[in-house]
Amino acid sequence: MKKLRAFLLKTNMRFSNLVNNQKGSQTLEWIGIAAVVVIVVGLISTAFSSNTEFGTTVLDKFKGWIEKMGGE
Repeated sequence: MKKLRAFLLKTNMRFSNLVNNQKGSQTLEWIGIAAVVVIVVGLISTAFSSNTEFGTTVLDKFKGWIEKMGGE
């Protein structure tokens, strides 16, 4: 009986660790996604705030895509 109890406790601990690790990795994934979004927004705002050729080109492309979606 003691061996069975020890086995069940050990198995329970292993599964508990897997669940806890999965939650931690999911949190890290969301933090990574948020970091990428912040970087992209920062790059876009920098490109549009200064009068650079890159910013103008990107803005023209966005306008073209929006016009195509609107059917104009």
